[in-house]
Amino acid sequence: MPSDTGYAATTSFLWLLFAPFVRRRIIGRAHVPSRGACILAPNHISHFDPPLLGPSIRRTVDWMAMRDLFEIPVVGKWLNFVGTFPVEMGKLDSGAVRTAITRLREGRMVGVFPEGGLRTGPNSVLEGAPLRPGVSALAQMTGARVLPCVIIGSDALYTPQRWWPLRRTRIWIVFGEPLDPPGDQPDKAAARADFEQRLGDILRDLYQRTVREEKIPADCLPQTPQRRKGKA
Repeated sequence: MPSDTGYAATTSFLWLLFAPFVRRRIIGRAHVPSRGACILAPNHISHFDPPLLGPSIRRTVDWMAMRDLFEIPVVGKWLNFVGTFPVEMGKLDSGAVRTAITRLREGRMVGVFPEGGLRTGPNSVLEGAPLRPGVSALAQMTGARVLPCVIIGSDALYTPQRWWPLRRTRIWIVFGEPLDPPGDQPDKAAARADFEQRLGDILRDLYQRTVREEKIPADCLPQTPQRRKGKA
C-alpha cells in the first residue's frame, strides 16, 4: 500500500531542494478537491514537472510513471513506497489502467499526463495538439472528476545556468475548475472524444490566460530541451 506519510515527507524534501532555485506562483489552488476520487491532468514540458507539482498540491498524488524508472532498484522501491505506479509508454497498459481504477475507486488522486509524455511546440496540447485517449475513459469508468492543470517555466531548469545560486527560475502552476466525468451516454466513444476536446480547450485557455494576465515573458514559455540547452 502506498504511504501518504512517506509521500508527504518526500514532497517536503523535494521542495527544500527546489526552493533555493525556484520562485513558484500557484494560481487556482482552491480548485483542488481536498478529498475524493480525482484525476490530476497537467500538461508535460519537463522531467521536473512531478516533483514541482507534488509540493503544490495539499494531498497525495499517485503518479503514473514510465516503467523504465522502476527498473532502477532504489528508485523503483521509493516510487512504489510513495504510491507511484508504472505504465508502459506508447501502448495500452491494462495493468496500469487497473491500478489507476483501483486507486480512484479508493477515493485517491491519480496523476496522469494526458499528452502521453513530454510535449513541446506543435506536439503540445498548449499549441493545439490533441490529447491522447485515456483520461476520459478513466473518468467515465470510475466517476472521478478531472482537475485541469498547466505548468509553465519548468523546462527552463534544463539550462545549467538556472541552477546557479540566487538565480531563481520563475514557475507558474495553474489549476482550473474540476470537470465532471463524461456522461453515461449510449455512444461512450463520442462522449469521451468530446470530453478530451473540452479538456484540451481548457488547458489551452488556462495557458493563454495565464501568459496574458501574468505578463509572462517569451523566454519563460515552453521550449524544447535541445533549445534550452543551446543545441537547436
